Amino acid sequence: MYTLDRALALGAGGPVGAAWMAGLACELCRGGVDLSEADLIVGTSTGAIIGAVLATGQDPVRLATPVRTADATPPQVDGHRLGEAFAVLGGAASNPDEARRRVGQIALAAETGPEQAHIARMRAMAGADQWPHRKLLITALDAETGEQEVFDRASGAPLPCAVAASTAFPGIYPPITINGRRYMDGSMRSATNAGLAAGARTLVVIDPQAHLFPHDLHQELAAAGAHTVVIIEPDPASIRAFGSNLNDRTAWEPAYQAGLRQATDVAEQLRLAWKTGSDMD
Repeated sequence: MYTLDRALALGAGGPVGAAWMAGLACELCRGGVDLSEADLIVGTSTGAIIGAVLATGQDPVRLATPVRTADATPPQVDGHRLGEAFAVLGGAASNPDEARRRVGQIALAAETGPEQAHIARMRAMAGADQWPHRKLLITALDAETGEQEVFDRASGAPLPCAVAASTAFPGIYPPITINGRRYMDGSMRSATNAGLAAGARTLVVIDPQAHLFPHDLHQELAAAGAHTVVIIEPDPASIRAFGSNLNDRTAWEPAYQAGLRQATDVAEQLRLAWKTGSDMD
């Protein structure tokens, strides 16, 4: 029935969420749960960064402190367009497809600096230029149509460009050009895209922003059809470490430390699922 043993879906959460997930992954590995052993990793937005780090066999401890590019070019945030994007997404429930198309128009019109600067930032964060042999899926949305695109090793997209596209939130980062199309943040369709992990016996979903944007994963998990599902969300102590803004880089190191600490609380439960796929109910 199952074509994969273990899958990992890593969700959106800004730089703070990236730091927390890196801390989690680092301490879980020390505790006997090596998330990089997943047969499939699905990375969305910030999760694309951590997914690339794990799938390429890097030690996530390299993200214990913020990674900066050589020229340290800061993001050029277009506050007006960012506000417009949030307003549209806030009313997206009635027609999500149309909302994503409208947000794409906002993203294309925003003044957020050159694409190459964001690609360079994401290349430094992901720490790799080449796709791994391990199966890695990175999600993005076509900025013109709002439709989902899933990049992998066979897609023809350079890995840093795929990561940059998946993290290109409208008003903060520019849409990224890949194969003649422009792409934006993959989380505007789903925070984790866990449904892409279909065929896995065991599925671990890590959702850094679940406390801010609660959502029902039932439909996606049903699509995945895993025998064992473990969902990891920030606990109250981690949420306090995050602060109120997941894009606040001053919270990076506290968030990383919070991930290390929380990993000790979930390691035993996750170790059982990761090794045996035992039902966690």
